[in-house]
Amino acid sequence: MNTTTTLPDQKKVGMVSLGCPKALVDSERILTRLRADGYAMSPDYAGADVVLVNTCGFLDSAKEESLAAIGEAIAENGRVIVTGCMGEEADAIRKAHPQVLAVTGAHQYEQVVEAVHEAAPPSQGPFVDLVPQPDIKLTPRHYSYLKISEGCNHSCAFCIIPHLRGKLASRRVDAVLREAEKLVAAGTKELLVISQDTSAYGVDIRHEERDWKGHPVRAHMTDLARELGQLRTPQGEVPWVRLHYVYPYPHVDAVIPLMAEGLLTPYLDIPFQHASPSVLRAMKRPANEAKVLERLKSWRAICPDIAIRSSFVVGFPGETEEDFRYLLDWLEEAQLDRVGAFRFEPVEGAAANALPDPVPEEVKEERYARIMEVTERISAAKLQGKIGKTIPVIIDEVGEPDEDGDIGATGRSQADAPEIDGQVYLRDASADLAPGDIVQVEIEDADAHDLFGVIGTAS
Repeated sequence: MNTTTTLPDQKKVGMVSLGCPKALVDSERILTRLRADGYAMSPDYAGADVVLVNTCGFLDSAKEESLAAIGEAIAENGRVIVTGCMGEEADAIRKAHPQVLAVTGAHQYEQVVEAVHEAAPPSQGPFVDLVPQPDIKLTPRHYSYLKISEGCNHSCAFCIIPHLRGKLASRRVDAVLREAEKLVAAGTKELLVISQDTSAYGVDIRHEERDWKGHPVRAHMTDLARELGQLRTPQGEVPWVRLHYVYPYPHVDAVIPLMAEGLLTPYLDIPFQHASPSVLRAMKRPANEAKVLERLKSWRAICPDIAIRSSFVVGFPGETEEDFRYLLDWLEEAQLDRVGAFRFEPVEGAAANALPDPVPEEVKEERYARIMEVTERISAAKLQGKIGKTIPVIIDEVGEPDEDGDIGATGRSQADAPEIDGQVYLRDASADLAPGDIVQVEIEDADAHDLFGVIGTAS
């Protein structure tokens, strides 16, 4: 008599991912590994056998958010494993939430998987799925983060990232390119290159060469950028390739012509942090702001469409009114396209905590308001200049028809990275428009952050 064995239900894992895009990539890798081990993913607390919380530990406010997320997961599910940057502070986590099952640090994939196996042993093996499944993505299908390295060799006074994630550890260039090729073949239309310091890629491995498509390629930002510019979608399109966390080392000049040629998205995310030489010295960052202004002009001469985004710290210990005015004057000169600012927060373990002359909270707030006023005015003027122009836009979301049958859509220009920059709001979209489509849009209006337009002919 034939007998049939009924396989038990798959164990399910829930995931709460906090913090930066690099942490999101970590979450994707963890979930991909768990699915290979036979786990299913749960979209909610109720259906999960165990919940992973990938924490952020960069600022005290981020730590508070992480602890709150852990508390919510415990209240809703009860079986919680903590990982990520705040995992380095296991004692603090266990003191606040003694019920957590395990705590692991940033990018400790093996330890996370082992903790899940222990908390909820897999009931099925990977042999159940005969057809390999693609990697798990927590981002929409049409854009993907491409992490090229871990860690950082800088020792900025306000930052504890090297403590959390270690020194620079670059990935093999052929492995990065293979992952990028796979992502594009699977439907990615936009690659977002990320690391703690993209410009330093390959320094730790002496820019070693690897064979790629029959020719040697160095583990170097310029070589990597050039090769990424050769990728094509299954439809033969050039995917957008966006560079994040680019320190303005001299060799960055070499990627600007690739943007002018259309091989790279004309966008650079550069963490300037400040402009005043005295503040930059206190931050332990290079103070060559005048030379940077000259280079910005030369970049724009080569690639007029280039968009520069950056972030700045206000209220750093010792920052005087003169320092702050210097920063505002520098911003007026630099005319950056996208600017984020945050108030300095002491972070446990950061050298800046010991610096004299802390800036009072009310002064930080006043300076934050002033810098946002200046950067919003610059942004508004730049966006006004795009009215009447036709630009490529990648579609992120398509709405439902309203009572008149009109369909709206939301997308981004090449000057807009997801989550951190502006958007393009479209009217009268066609019913067959889909996320990931890259269309030509005539810009009709603008405000301080966003553009408004109508779709022309698809590119």
